[in-house]
Amino acid sequence: MRESTTAALPPTESLGGHAARLIDRFRTRQARVGVIGLGYVGLPLAVEFASAGFHVIPVDVDSVKVESVRAGRSYIPDIPSERLAPLVARGLLAASSDFDVLADVDAVSICVPTPLRKTKDPDLSYVVAAMEQVSRRLQPGQLIVLESTTYPGTTEEVVRPMLERGGLQAGRDFFLAFSPERVDPANTEWNTGNTPKVVGGTDGPSTEVACALYDQIVARTVPVSSTSVTEMVKLLENTFRAVNIGLANELALMCRQMNIDVWEVIDAARTKPFGFMAFYPGPGLGGHCIPIDPFYLSWKARQSGFESRFIELAGHINASMPRYVVERVGEALNSVARPIKGSRVHLFGMAYKADVGDYRESPAIDIARLLEQRGAAVTYSDPHVPTVDEHGVLMHAVPEAAAIKAGVDCVVIVTAHRGFDYEALVAGAPLIVDTRNALKGRSETHIFRL
Repeated sequence: MRESTTAALPPTESLGGHAARLIDRFRTRQARVGVIGLGYVGLPLAVEFASAGFHVIPVDVDSVKVESVRAGRSYIPDIPSERLAPLVARGLLAASSDFDVLADVDAVSICVPTPLRKTKDPDLSYVVAAMEQVSRRLQPGQLIVLESTTYPGTTEEVVRPMLERGGLQAGRDFFLAFSPERVDPANTEWNTGNTPKVVGGTDGPSTEVACALYDQIVARTVPVSSTSVTEMVKLLENTFRAVNIGLANELALMCRQMNIDVWEVIDAARTKPFGFMAFYPGPGLGGHCIPIDPFYLSWKARQSGFESRFIELAGHINASMPRYVVERVGEALNSVARPIKGSRVHLFGMAYKADVGDYRESPAIDIARLLEQRGAAVTYSDPHVPTVDEHGVLMHAVPEAAAIKAGVDCVVIVTAHRGFDYEALVAGAPLIVDTRNALKGRSETHIFRL
């Protein structure tokens, strides 16, 4: 039995007709649910709904993803094909590339990317495109929920006007809410089902209806007063991480100057049972959230006439880490009288975090590009990333054992995948720059730490 924060809400009879009907259909699992986007957020969400007994229709413009889901083959590591396939076979999850199916669903969750433009401004083109499709097919009594991370005000200022231009009104004819995803890829403890879900509607009925939907698939829903509050919650969560990682990175630079082991400092500090939360330094930030979300927040702050200096300083520190890693590679090579130019540098890991295949905004890409600019011959190994093609870097993975056997001058541990053979690395590589403390406790002289 799932815990429901909305258990104390008024009985459905006290709400409007559309709201009462929707809540009843959610609680009895008779509702049909549409999910736009079959990425790392959309597919797990669709699977949760289908596992709860809903008929789910995920929609994506990527025909490869649609066909893979139709065949019961998952491309998301957190969703095993063994879990997806039975849901498809039972007809509970039927992927489509035809947006017309949205006219026949009770609720639609939008899970599309929200990247940054080159100018570091928010790019809402995917959200706008999705809402264009939804608005053309919007039916009275439907619930629309945006899950894509965005700046405070997006739901009211961008999404609502698009949906209301056909004459239907949010809170009366249809329901509109924002409920940010909280997916942490490769996290074996917290997933879509057991992570609390923050929900904010454009009005009270929208919040209640959206909570009633998510109550069926998550352990706990957390209603808040507005969509803007919910949008800010998501940005706070990831900005909190970015700022504290920035602090850890600056501490690492400071400790390097003082000849102090920053990893030992943090491990000792985390023994304090209150008032401290451990964050660790690294080669830079990567992925879909932490490097991007603070820019959404600082951009919105500037629109309001506020300068978020603290957040932007942390972003500057984090963005400088790949260059610092290259400096450490230069120091390691100098210790054996070699320049970076002409040296063979091999990167262990291209993904932005351990044990995932996502390399979006990965610091490894910046490190590879900077090394190549200084004349190094760069290769990489990553069991989760066979090919990289981003920001002008096109590379193909080389098996780690083959790379070491072929001969390298320096290895950089950028991503600490559990599948790497670190013992063989220590034995075979002449120089190692460890940016993740993957070789914790090793004292060999050819190991250089962050």
